[in-house]
Amino acid sequence: MNRIATALAFAGALTGAVATANVAHAGTLDDVKARGTLKCGVSQGLAGFSAKDDKGQWAGFDVDFCRAVAAAIFDDPAKVEYVPLSADARFPALQKGEVDLLSRNSTWTLSREADLKLLFAAVSYYDGQGFLVPVAKKVDGALELDKSKVCTQSGTTSALNVQDYFKQNKMELELIQLPTVAEVVKAYADGKCDVLTTDVSQLYALRLQLPKPADHIVLPDVISKEPLGPVVRQGDDAWLNLVKWSFFALINAEELGISTETLVQAMKSEKPDVKRFVGTDGAYGEQLGLSKDWAVRIVKNVGNYGEVFERNIGAQSTLGIPRGINQLWSVGGIQYAPPIR
Repeated sequence: MNRIATALAFAGALTGAVATANVAHAGTLDDVKARGTLKCGVSQGLAGFSAKDDKGQWAGFDVDFCRAVAAAIFDDPAKVEYVPLSADARFPALQKGEVDLLSRNSTWTLSREADLKLLFAAVSYYDGQGFLVPVAKKVDGALELDKSKVCTQSGTTSALNVQDYFKQNKMELELIQLPTVAEVVKAYADGKCDVLTTDVSQLYALRLQLPKPADHIVLPDVISKEPLGPVVRQGDDAWLNLVKWSFFALINAEELGISTETLVQAMKSEKPDVKRFVGTDGAYGEQLGLSKDWAVRIVKNVGNYGEVFERNIGAQSTLGIPRGINQLWSVGGIQYAPPIR
């Protein structure tokens, strides 16, 4: 009897411990609502993606996703507390609960989900790693970079990728890793390295920080797959779903032709897929713990995916990045979202 009692007590304690562990990561939406703001981890300053503008306000492609989630929850995109994080600090901050969501250029990898116990909600930007070099070097491609000094940021996949690339092509490099983007750019600008390597999208942004941007070029070579997207902690499926579908709403809105300019008209539509999107048919918002008009709130306050892209990083923006593979699947790209139904 004593053995049975001991076994039952141990089982009860174990069950309680598991329950406590699960509870510790659950209820993010309730926490956000109770706090009245979304804590969103962003970069320390990357033009076009997440940086403070001349008015001291956070703006950019990744910032707009934070705003979209806040809009879905509060109908107010301003209810976001931005937490600037370095590459080394971003995942620990999310794990510790210092932020509810990470929306900064982070690559989806197996180890980041399996080892760090994190989950990528979606791919918001399909990218790849490239190289920035001075025009004066007269380099046309990455295979001409043998014996170069290469700068990159520590704590990123960029360092691993560039080492793999040089080794695979039997080239030598001197890799210089620095903790912050600002230090990487300064080292490159000061001539301490011949090449700067990171995601191509980031190279376009960093080139603008140089004294004479036109004196530097982004080489055409892309040496890796860099699927970038928002990240959440494991253990709260409801929060993962909310973040995931907030992004899918941006894609679906563009595909359905719903934008800030056409939203009023869409609210009157009799098309089944549009009615589901705007909340006049079904209870899809309630299934996420939100209101019926959750997707309408996103478009009203932030726009659709195309609007967000073009406003911050597209061809007509300061960065001037072509939409490329980030176009919708229906027009030759690979951005694709499951339907709301």
